[in-house]
Amino acid sequence: MILALYEHDEGVETAGGNVAVYDVDGNSASFGAASVRGRALVWRLEQEAETGAKLAAPVALDAGVAWLLRCDRVDFPPGGIAYRHTHPGPGIRCLLYGSVRIESGGESREHRPFEAWFESGPEPVLAFASEDEDTAFVRVMLVPREWKGKRTIRYVDPADEDKPRLQRATVFFDEPIEL
Repeated sequence: MILALYEHDEGVETAGGNVAVYDVDGNSASFGAASVRGRALVWRLEQEAETGAKLAAPVALDAGVAWLLRCDRVDFPPGGIAYRHTHPGPGIRCLLYGSVRIESGGESREHRPFEAWFESGPEPVLAFASEDEDTAFVRVMLVPREWKGKRTIRYVDPADEDKPRLQRATVFFDEPIEL
């Protein structure tokens, strides 16, 4: 399977399926069939990415596991940090505003508004938000259904669990998908 992200500056209509649609101006998200008149981000779980994908990544999903498509938004104040952590599944993130430096797999990359990146889930990630401005990204992850309604971040160092968490995640939806 491929998880692909598409950007639509002039709006979009989706018919349904394993699709997440984020309305950038309205800060809202829909699963499946949706209509957005302005700028929209659309994630699709598909067999093959269509032309024009902003980012497409192969995802290996165990057919014996029941999966959810989760869409949420993560906001950081200036100087926010997400200490080294993992998630129970893969996903694509897209920065809405601010900047964020992501360290993972021995690499470091700075992201600017409307740049996207893929996280595998089990590969540890460390994130540093802009020192000067608020930062936010929206993401779509695939997670096993037992994670419905649960926080997915797991810190590599258990001591980080007790540190102040400056980031705030707002879940838009957790919807079951069919493979």
